[in-house]
Amino acid sequence: MRVLLVFSHPRADSYSAALRDTVRGALQRAGHAVELRDLYAEGFQPALTAAERGRYHDIPGNLAGVEDHVAALREADALVLVYPTWWYGMPAMLKGWFDRVWAPGVAFHLGEGAIRPGLANIRRIAVVTTYGSPRWLLWWIGRPDRKVMARAIRRLLAPGCRMDWHALTDMDHRKPPDLRAFLRRVDAAFSRW
Repeated sequence: MRVLLVFSHPRADSYSAALRDTVRGALQRAGHAVELRDLYAEGFQPALTAAERGRYHDIPGNLAGVEDHVAALREADALVLVYPTWWYGMPAMLKGWFDRVWAPGVAFHLGEGAIRPGLANIRRIAVVTTYGSPRWLLWWIGRPDRKVMARAIRRLLAPGCRMDWHALTDMDHRKPPDLRAFLRRVDAAFSRW
């Protein structure tokens, strides 16, 4: 399977980076081809410029500057996102990747009524994330980040697309044994892909 692994964290020495490396290693050992896109390392520009917004509905002109990201997305059978959850959502860098890359003609098609999915090639999506918040607080606020992925993003993928969610909560109070245990769980999960 061809897996697009999108990583979004500004620090190369972060726990998120360790999660990225764990996911990539497990998938490669399982025989999958993994393309890593490290948004911060490659200097991805997340903000839509006025000109880009002006040509947002101009297909294919709306892909100027992100063609390589679009190609990777279109070639993928699976998508894995590794990022920390900040303020109950994805980092601005990753949100900007969705804003710029998941454009009309790529991720969806406009028509009468609801948008039509555009990425039927992606049959599986996974999120690996961490939260500073405890689990009960995420439940209380309604898990907005998971709803975006499950109800909006996944809808643009293949019918019946499987979604996997791997999250470590209460990150601000975790001890090294907890962190190592979560890395082992993530490794085991992706080794079974």
